[in-house]
Amino acid sequence: MAAISLNKARTIVRKALAKGREMELKPLSVVVLDAGGHVQAFEREDGAAPGRFDVARGKAYGSVMLGMAGTAQMARAEQQHYFMTAVNGLFGGSVIPVPGGVLVYDKKGAVIGAVGVTGDTSDNDAIAAMAGIEAAGLSGEI
Repeated sequence: MAAISLNKARTIVRKALAKGREMELKPLSVVVLDAGGHVQAFEREDGAAPGRFDVARGKAYGSVMLGMAGTAQMARAEQQHYFMTAVNGLFGGSVIPVPGGVLVYDKKGAVIGAVGVTGDTSDNDAIAAMAGIEAAGLSGEI
């Protein structure tokens, strides 16, 4: 199984935070998970609420565990709330089905992890995540 290297994970975090500053977003928190849902890297900007780690992780965790980006999870939750309720029960309440949870693919199209960004609007969080992913030479799905 391909993996996100620590170097690429750090690049994703650094560039996602830089994009947030460029866009003048509220303080962000960024987490990178590997394909098994384990944390590769995390940073929380000064001024970001302490609970943001769990929110960022929840966005990314749902993406990698379901193989479904945050936008698709939100649509699924709106159409079939019972499914996302069941999934959240299954994963101990660890899934946050909104944009900002972004699947990460390698150059061959295999899912190698997910990024979760939180702190601003969910759509802006997703933009920051994609900036980090692309800067690391990878592709993502919002």
